[in-house]
Amino acid sequence: MDELEILDRLLCGEDSKNQFKEDIFNDESLAAEMVAFSNSKGGRIFVGINDKDNQIKGLTTEQIHRFNQKISNTASQKVHPAINPETKIFNLPQGIVLVITIPQGLSKPYQDNNGVIWVKSGSDKRKVTAREEMLRILQEANYLHADEMPIKDLFASDVDYNYFSFVYEMIYQEPLEKQNIPFSQLLKNMNLSTKDGFLNLTGALVFSKKISLLRPMFIIKAVHYPGIDIDDSNYIDNRDFDGTLNMIFDGALRFIINNLPYSQNGQNINTLATPLVPKIVFEELLVNALTHRNYFISSPIRIFMFSNRVEIISPGTLPNSLTIDNIKAGNSVSRNPILSTYARYVLPYRGLGNGVRRALKMYPKIEFFNEVDNNQFKVVVLF
Repeated sequence: MDELEILDRLLCGEDSKNQFKEDIFNDESLAAEMVAFSNSKGGRIFVGINDKDNQIKGLTTEQIHRFNQKISNTASQKVHPAINPETKIFNLPQGIVLVITIPQGLSKPYQDNNGVIWVKSGSDKRKVTAREEMLRILQEANYLHADEMPIKDLFASDVDYNYFSFVYEMIYQEPLEKQNIPFSQLLKNMNLSTKDGFLNLTGALVFSKKISLLRPMFIIKAVHYPGIDIDDSNYIDNRDFDGTLNMIFDGALRFIINNLPYSQNGQNINTLATPLVPKIVFEELLVNALTHRNYFISSPIRIFMFSNRVEIISPGTLPNSLTIDNIKAGNSVSRNPILSTYARYVLPYRGLGNGVRRALKMYPKIEFFNEVDNNQFKVVVLF
């Protein structure tokens, strides 16, 4: 960061990653800010700037010395677990500014001395009270994965045995009948059920058709509109796809392909038309949506088809520190590692982390939006 960047930030004002303070009066308030940044995406506190008019007020040498000591003590004694912020002093013509940089934490959730967990909410902060948000924080810290959570009331008897037998033989290259252990124990050994005998989310999504009865939001909802905007009263097609993971995938893929515009590609009328977008593009994007969505959020994947584009909207933003540039480059973080393992056998799964790259190679007119405020990830395929 340099002087020009600070001046540019003054023009833009505060946001979820940048906070202005004229002074640091209260240790508890500073600790809450540090906790909020650590539990979110990290950020910076600019000290010596009035947060009402975004004007530099400047700091004295004595204040700088006092603040550095206060920052160190707060970060080590009033934030749990302790953090290591970085401080830097800028001697600008308008006055001295102290910038505190707080990275996104690796040991979430962080809390203050009162046991309060704070997160950023726009340019402000708020306490974590919702169960889903707490689960999200634990998930980001890699302490918890939704795909291994138990689905109460689903047991080994709820597995589609014939389909399971088919997949089992595909994985292990031997018939299921050769196993000499109880079926319920086999499911536990394969990380598909809990020690209490409940199917976990992976076991239920992949092998039980009853999952939609107990988790009705873990489906895909699809609508095809005639124009370029959502129309509440006028649509061409409207479907919900539920069942096992492969059933949801197959239904959603057929919906998209059947409703896509087709082209003759300059050939005569007797030539078979082809979709404007290759089928493999939507295979890759749907696999990503189903295996990497946030299953702690009780919301369906949504597909909106318009005359000029297809939108696929998944619950949850990109996990951990992933960015759109990262995924375009083939980087990935597995939000649902057990589910991803089985997805390669029941879906057209072509390799971890490369789905977006393959889709872009086949069809470059794809845009990605990591919508933090809406807690969702949107893919837009243009035509």
